[in-house]
Amino acid sequence: MHRQLRLDLLLMLTIMTVLPAAAQVRHVTTVNPMTKQSYMEVYEFDYVDVQPQFPGGERGLINFVNKTREYPYHAYQKRIQGRVLCSFIVGTDGKVSNIRVIRGAGDESLDREAMRVISEMPRWSAGKVGKQTVPVRVVLPIAFRL
Repeated sequence: MHRQLRLDLLLMLTIMTVLPAAAQVRHVTTVNPMTKQSYMEVYEFDYVDVQPQFPGGERGLINFVNKTREYPYHAYQKRIQGRVLCSFIVGTDGKVSNIRVIRGAGDESLDREAMRVISEMPRWSAGKVGKQTVPVRVVLPIAFRL
């Protein structure tokens, strides 16, 4: 029993020393922009103090996607459905850039349409760490259902 108590105490001390160190880790991804500039640091959406926001919030984003999205004719004719998971960066000025398909819907026309919808987005309010605006990577699923 005394041995079990020592193991429990050791485990608790280990956890207590690891947790504060893990909380201080910066979650930053490095992205190469399509320019001749050097690499830039991009923060992950969940690890900034103030997350970037679409004008009108989440409801505004849903309305924008629904109004802008057009079902590709080829995919519609073949009754192809799916969800395209995209990532993009909201820059310090709120502009959307570096749009990528993380996981496609199985049809290239749906993937291209999702990227087109994101590329037409208006400026977002920028994300912040402390009082400083920072570029933030956002992951957004766009569904195509018949």
